[in-house]
Amino acid sequence: MRYPDGGGLSAAGRARREEVRLQAAEWFAEGIEPPEVARRLRVSSNSAYVWRRRWRAGGEAALASRGPGGAACRLGAAQLARLRAALEAGPAAWGWREDQRWTLARVTTLTGRLFHVRYTLRGSSYLLHRIGYTPQVPVHRAMERDEAKIAAWRAGTWAKVRG
Repeated sequence: MRYPDGGGLSAAGRARREEVRLQAAEWFAEGIEPPEVARRLRVSSNSAYVWRRRWRAGGEAALASRGPGGAACRLGAAQLARLRAALEAGPAAWGWREDQRWTLARVTTLTGRLFHVRYTLRGSSYLLHRIGYTPQVPVHRAMERDEAKIAAWRAGTWAKVRG
């Protein structure tokens, strides 16, 4: 099943579905046929037949949730922390001096340099979301910008001009 927001079932949703499958297992043990189980649980007959086949092969353990779907992250927790620190250091620290923006291409290159792991651009986007980064509108500021001088100008000159 595909979800428009790119997500999947929450832990609560997976637990709810697992309860339904385990209820079906109880009824299979009582000798109730899959079409009747499907009707009672309001699921498709095909699902009930698949569950019964799994239940016969492996018992209730075969109907247990296998956890969240999707690919596992190729970076461990320590590597993700190292990537976060590298991103916070900024692009200039890694050789991109022309502007101070992290693009997906740059993040992909950085993960390749740091961990010798290759990600696609979309994979880098997933990786950034996993560590809490979200797409932002870049702020274009000169590297030579002096915040102290700007604050002094606003307090002095700009205050006089505004009246």
